[in-house]
Amino acid sequence: MAPDPYPLSRALLEAVLADRLSDRFVCELVWSRLGYVPEGAVSGGWRAGAATPADWAEAYPVAPELIAERPPSVRLTRSIPAPHKQLLKEQLGFTGYRIGELYPRRTRRATAVNWLLAHLAGLGERLPEQGELPPLRDPPASPATETSSAPL
Repeated sequence: MAPDPYPLSRALLEAVLADRLSDRFVCELVWSRLGYVPEGAVSGGWRAGAATPADWAEAYPVAPELIAERPPSVRLTRSIPAPHKQLLKEQLGFTGYRIGELYPRRTRRATAVNWLLAHLAGLGERLPEQGELPPLRDPPASPATETSSAPL
């Protein structure tokens, strides 16, 4: 697994749901836990590594854009074990976005957070309340699109 400079915490996951971190950063949180590894500073891409589950590595040898593309988000949803499907609600009290806030990239962020919670639960780890946070940004002007290409 690639080193993760930002361990999961309630504060970090709430920042993801509030759209205070870039889509790329959210993907990197998931990719590192799926065993994808950075290719290097030059390319900026991530490739399946030795720890990547075989079905993910076969379907996506290059780490998929989990927020921008529907098929990998659907795969992520389906990979959450049934007992962990409600962790987003149970652990974060997240009841969903309001009607005016429903956009595919936002619901995919919620999927990513639920997967991250399920990953922690599968490891038998608890979600800390606080943890190190990257600099937070203002949410994008339009929740329908991500305009920033910056990693955070």
